[in-house]
Amino acid sequence: MPKRILHGVVVSDANDKTVVVKIERRFTHPLFKKTVRRTKKYHAHDAENKFKVGDLVSIEECAPISRQKRWTVVSNEGGAR
Repeated sequence: MPKRILHGVVVSDANDKTVVVKIERRFTHPLFKKTVRRTKKYHAHDAENKFKVGDLVSIEECAPISRQKRWTVVSNEGGAR
């Protein structure tokens, strides 16, 4: 089964080897037929501490690393926002 890959923005890099990535998804509301934005934060493993706040990154599913970390950062998508 393929691993999911999500794209988002780093909102925190305060922890060692961990970044918090904000993922935004957009969908049409079933009743009001209006586009709605929902955001969710994921803790992702960053082994080299190279990603900083504002970086656009891709994260990929992985086996649990800690209680909250189930994602790893796989690439940078072109600098700060």
